[in-house]
Amino acid sequence: MMRCALAMASVALLASAGPREETHYLFSYFRGNGEDGLHLACSTDGRTWTALNDDKPYLQSRVGSRLMRDPCLLQGPDGTFHLVWTSGWTDRMMFGYARSKDLLSWSEPRAVTVMEDEPKCRNVWAPELFYDDARKQFLVFWSSTVPGKFPDTDRSGDGGYNHRVYGVTTRDFQTFTKSRLFYDGGFNVIDATMIRAGAKVVLIVKDETKTPVKKNLRIASGDSPEGPFGPAGEPFTIGWVEGPSALRIGDETFVYFDHYASPQYYGAVKSKDLRTWTDVSKEMSFPKGCRHGTAIRVSKDVVERLKAGR
Repeated sequence: MMRCALAMASVALLASAGPREETHYLFSYFRGNGEDGLHLACSTDGRTWTALNDDKPYLQSRVGSRLMRDPCLLQGPDGTFHLVWTSGWTDRMMFGYARSKDLLSWSEPRAVTVMEDEPKCRNVWAPELFYDDARKQFLVFWSSTVPGKFPDTDRSGDGGYNHRVYGVTTRDFQTFTKSRLFYDGGFNVIDATMIRAGAKVVLIVKDETKTPVKKNLRIASGDSPEGPFGPAGEPFTIGWVEGPSALRIGDETFVYFDHYASPQYYGAVKSKDLRTWTDVSKEMSFPKGCRHGTAIRVSKDVVERLKAGR
């Protein structure tokens, strides 16, 4: 059923692909352990990414453990940019949030509290943003371990972590719905991201299973951004990758990833139908040392303002 759904989605993707125009892309990322904050890079082809601001950070985290890992950037329908991030390895019930009109001046970073009904929650990792046009609301989803909640996979991960994806919705980033289980594919999972594919929504996740080792990316699909999603397909990347971010470029879908094992590098795979994938990592050029980021399409004006620093 999943193969059929993705085949239908790929037809819609091809049908919706218009003529190529000059486009610009931004990539948000962190360096090291996330100590210094938000970094940005730009590209016109999705392959060669150039660090902006001399690779100096645009925003520092002042919440939780004061780290800024896994920054996810999204531009809302009114043009405002929203940023969420992992604020610390063991910040159990929060993620960081800030907003900006121009990516130069930012609101004061603040903590968003989640998982209040799960007092045993160990972590809140890699929050991701998605805008639901139909419901006119933002979806925020992340990975958390709640000890004892999924006993069948308790021994599958590192250090006793056994993640599932949880989420909330919001219209204004002031009021949020109650945290809920968003995706349980029956395996230890982190770093979920989403992209539309015609009438379908594709959820890309990292299979975090270590015993036996997986550590690769898989796809599940659904009819709505809020799910439910079908069973995950077979892996479409090599192992020891994480932090997927999907971007449509022409008639192809690129999924960027952080290959975090030695040698650490940023790579990508691409596909025209979401079924057959080609590793194009050797075509990629990212700022040295960049980690788990998010690629988005933006207007030329946004990039020009960032280059001018105004």
